[in-house]
Amino acid sequence: MKVVNKEKVLILTGNYGDGHIQVAQALNDAIQIRYPSFEPVIYDFMEWVHPYSNQFSRFIYLQGVKKFPSFYGYIYQKTRKVNKLSNVMKTILSPGVGRMLKLIEEVQPTVVVSTFPLAAAVMSKVKSLGLTNIPSVTTITDHTDHSCWIYPYTDQYIVGSSIVCDSLIRLGVEETRIAKSGIPIRKQFSQSYQREELFEKFGLDPHMPTLLVMGGGCGMIGDGNSTIQEIDALPKPIQLMIVCGHNEKLRLQLQEKLKDSKHHILLTGYIDYVHELMAISDLMITKPGGVTTFEAIAMELPMLLYKPIPGQEQDNAKFLVRSGVAVQAETDQDLVHHLSRLLNNEELLQQMRENSKQFHPKESAFASVEVIMNAKETTNRLDELLYTFG
Repeated sequence: MKVVNKEKVLILTGNYGDGHIQVAQALNDAIQIRYPSFEPVIYDFMEWVHPYSNQFSRFIYLQGVKKFPSFYGYIYQKTRKVNKLSNVMKTILSPGVGRMLKLIEEVQPTVVVSTFPLAAAVMSKVKSLGLTNIPSVTTITDHTDHSCWIYPYTDQYIVGSSIVCDSLIRLGVEETRIAKSGIPIRKQFSQSYQREELFEKFGLDPHMPTLLVMGGGCGMIGDGNSTIQEIDALPKPIQLMIVCGHNEKLRLQLQEKLKDSKHHILLTGYIDYVHELMAISDLMITKPGGVTTFEAIAMELPMLLYKPIPGQEQDNAKFLVRSGVAVQAETDQDLVHHLSRLLNNEELLQQMRENSKQFHPKESAFASVEVIMNAKETTNRLDELLYTFG
């Protein structure tokens, strides 16, 4: 039997929030479906480049975002544009040329895709030194722009909307290097589901208002307990599905506090069937992470955004509210007010569902894969021309 050596697509991601990993997986799945002659290979960039310090640095990052969000937001805004501070930050945070070269030598990819900004940084540095000419594609995983994603040797950017495209152009990126393909999402969020079957699966009533509460992979929405207690105080019974992510402490606390709730409660930790919960929800309360909100858009699920982290999540919230697919609450009391208003206004919820269709999110992963393959082919043609006329 003849062994076929497939061309490799190296996908670099980072476990600093689940969004980067989810996008990498979405691209992996789409490549396998659309281009079976190619082999996608996913690597956690930070784990590969910094195997000894990665877990510690990830812990520091997540704790910093959670406990000192204002400082994180300050640094984010100060480095939004390319300037001295942003360049210093990039230099400090993007070592790893040697390890990147070793990875390229091991995998032998024909194109490299980054869903994590530091991976894009190191890949650009490797190319700037003339150590490789492999095409480099970056997928931006938020509904916003920032200098941490932008590097001179990135061949192509994949963005979620025209707004992000225009922002990148203002930051100096050529329009020909930007593709408005949408944030890639996994195929589970692009499918239709039989709601009746799912209601039965989870033991829920299809005739009751159903609310999904998401706090991100680390379960950090608002103040956790106080936020849920405010929701629990709603006068009319609803079905409340709460996903705590990796925050097992929060899940156990809520399990105790909500045991006598008048609402029908479905409480989970980290799960791989969020798409099923989205499919039966009337509304979702969530932090405005780029990937989770784009998945919700694909499922035509209206969103109530709460306490975004200063920085990219605040930018995401502005984009989503402006696009008419979400409403933002500022306080616990504001949250309950908006929640009551939305659950009692089917016309408004339907309008938010209709607004979701403007993004064509169900096609985003496959459209992004086409951009990646075109970047590879363009580089190959240029190499052939250089060889011919060199």
